[in-house]
Amino acid sequence: MSIALVLAVIVVALVLFSMDSIPIEFTSLAVVCLLALSGVLTPAQAFEGFSNDTVIFIFTLLAMTQGLASTGVVQWVGQRMAVFARFGPHVFLVAMMGVVAVFSAFISNTVTTAAFLPVAIGAAQRARVPRSKVLLPLAYASMLGGTVLLFGTSTNLVVSAALKRHGMRPIGVTELAPVGLPVVLLGIAVVVVLGRWLLPSREGKPGTEGFALRDYLTEAVVPGDSGYVGQPLAELTKGLGLRVIGVVRGGETLNAKPSYVLTGQERLLVEGKREDILRVKDLRGLALRPDVRLSDAELEGPESMLVEASVPPDSPLVGRSLRETLFVERYGLLALGLHRRPAIQRLTKLQLLGRAWDEHSLSTLPLSVGDVLLLRGPRQKVAELEPGHALMVLEGHEYEPPRYAKALLAVLIFLGSLTAGSLGWMPLSLAGLTGMLLMIATRCVDARAAFRVDWRVVLLIGSMMALGLAMEVSGAGKFIGDHVARLGAFGGPRMVLALLMVLTIVLSAPMSNQAAALVVLPVALNAASQLGVDVRPFAMGVTLAASCSFITPLEPSCVLVYGPGHYRFTDFFRLGTPLTAVVVVFLVFAVPVVWPFH
Repeated sequence: MSIALVLAVIVVALVLFSMDSIPIEFTSLAVVCLLALSGVLTPAQAFEGFSNDTVIFIFTLLAMTQGLASTGVVQWVGQRMAVFARFGPHVFLVAMMGVVAVFSAFISNTVTTAAFLPVAIGAAQRARVPRSKVLLPLAYASMLGGTVLLFGTSTNLVVSAALKRHGMRPIGVTELAPVGLPVVLLGIAVVVVLGRWLLPSREGKPGTEGFALRDYLTEAVVPGDSGYVGQPLAELTKGLGLRVIGVVRGGETLNAKPSYVLTGQERLLVEGKREDILRVKDLRGLALRPDVRLSDAELEGPESMLVEASVPPDSPLVGRSLRETLFVERYGLLALGLHRRPAIQRLTKLQLLGRAWDEHSLSTLPLSVGDVLLLRGPRQKVAELEPGHALMVLEGHEYEPPRYAKALLAVLIFLGSLTAGSLGWMPLSLAGLTGMLLMIATRCVDARAAFRVDWRVVLLIGSMMALGLAMEVSGAGKFIGDHVARLGAFGGPRMVLALLMVLTIVLSAPMSNQAAALVVLPVALNAASQLGVDVRPFAMGVTLAASCSFITPLEPSCVLVYGPGHYRFTDFFRLGTPLTAVVVVFLVFAVPVVWPFH
């Protein structure tokens, strides 16, 4: 019965993780709650993961990487990297991916991608290369770099902690390097060779100042005194040049037929490019519909600017609406439009039209990671966005200068903490906490910025540790492992290894890298036991495979480049599929060489 319950919880988690409308932290905590309520785990066991040393260290590691970003270490290297743009696009691409992979071996993939994103966009412009040819390789390089060292990604750390909990030797700091380094080199080669044909060539038109020609959703109202009152909708759309996807009057949604006669006070849901949205504001007889408006002097003054800003994974806006966060009052900027990934954009239209659950206006829609807002307001207010990490401005605005004077100190504290924890001079959690506090005390990073980490990662890892324990306690891992081990009779341990890695990659799409690894690891351990082989190659194979899911844009690093690179979902599938296949084939043969089955 316990096995069935745990497998049911996994299925529920997969479904919830795959639904963009449900926050990942809700799903994570729901897993813990279900395991405790069902009696599979005691409450103490269910919450044990949140007090794990590795979870604490991951939190402090994320905080310390904020220090490296605040002191300009990553930005400084990125600016020096831009010099390779003068040698041509291919040299620049190889250099960029190499540098990003090196940084990603030490710090978070997401932080690395976010730090290098504006630099890569600027360098691509200087090299006259479409950013769509550069930004996806940037994300892939950050993911590849996580396969080299223990600290490269939180997935490595949580698997190491899980192995230790099972009474096995944890992953060494450089243990993954003999396979991880060739994976990085192979991945860069595949992306550079195939990218010229498989990556799209999309760029904004001249004069768009870096804005993507993406479709935005916005709302407009027809005032009672508008000159369009009594006119058919067709007269209005001729002046707009954009699509009216719906008309809402008195809480009732009406079809946007060209013959529909406007009566005033209608709410129009419109979709169009940046210039089209701005045309709405300038068109007499029609007004944008934000909850609170800034004065015209603020919007149109010499210090006013228009920017596109993406919602990063660690933003406090994720899962909250513009109205809920008092966006205009708090940030002093007006949101003119919203762009989302195609699948979510379609759902958003239905919600705005009242044809899906939870009818919304744009100001009440919960924001998701990767959403792009079209903002207008004072230049100073735009500059203030960056220190808070609420939004990531995509047009390369110059922000407050980093604390370069503290850069060397930040690097020394960061490396010192990793060294102390790696060599066993102190527990990893204590080493990370000491390093984080030293960075704050020496003003390498502001305390508010240091603690503004992505708490969803911490909640996810703690919850998935509980799920991994449940698979062990209930016998679900042994049950699945027994069935997987039967394949060894046909293709031997190598076939089982390949199956486990493919399973990890498939599960990482709806769940996450860390969650997929913790779910598959008990299966791998039991499969190894049934086959009578060493568990190390299976465990290392699962760990490495978790960092090699390049097929969908659901990895946080890929989400960050999705909007700025003008990508579509199929772009990731087109290049990510051969990249994933090549890496998996290499791992199937390389892993048993470094970690033999016998």
